[in-house]
Amino acid sequence: MIKIFCDIAELNKIKKFNKKKIVKGFTTNPTLMRRAGAKDYKSYSKKILKICKKKPVSLEVFGDNYLEMKKQALKINNWGKNIYVKIPIVNSKGMFMGKIIKELNKKKVKLNITAVYNYEQTKKILKVVDKKTKVIISIFAGRAADVGKDPVPEFKKSISMAKKFKNVQILWASVREPYNYLQAKQLGCHIITIPPSIIEKIEKFGKSFNSLTTETVKNFLIDSKKSKFKI
Repeated sequence: MIKIFCDIAELNKIKKFNKKKIVKGFTTNPTLMRRAGAKDYKSYSKKILKICKKKPVSLEVFGDNYLEMKKQALKINNWGKNIYVKIPIVNSKGMFMGKIIKELNKKKVKLNITAVYNYEQTKKILKVVDKKTKVIISIFAGRAADVGKDPVPEFKKSISMAKKFKNVQILWASVREPYNYLQAKQLGCHIITIPPSIIEKIEKFGKSFNSLTTETVKNFLIDSKKSKFKI
């Protein structure tokens, strides 16, 4: 079964979604942390970890070179046993972060390799990781589709390659609609990370076409009455 991780950094929403059985973990990034109002990365991260003590939580480094990333990654890793340290596959200059991925993996640091877009990148990651320490490879489906790229073939090839590694999981990232959950599930993705609003829509899966039709017509009717439209 595919696991749903909640992609969020707002503390009140983490409290709410941590109680849901459907949510098996959490992912964050510096952008989500900033939107949530975080001023101090360490103290804010520890607030998240205080709420979510058992489910996996991905916290991302924001260094842009080997030394900065390694220093930050080792510190983050020490904040809790349920942490996956998020490392971008490349830095802002496009340099592959294989060296730091390999070293952290050997130190038994659980990793979430982020900002991945194609199977060639997945192949490069698999060449530097071992077959023991847990690794998540986050492939950004939505962002690829936003620029006219079909992410599905990249997932198929990546999932096929990852089958040789029992410790590696492929994650569908940057969800755009609830149906992405079914797509990821059908492809055989291990994890999908989803924002709260879309998780709530997935919880309502199962409505018939007839009930959807009736609901839609009722909504149109309610809005026309609220607007006091006349013809």
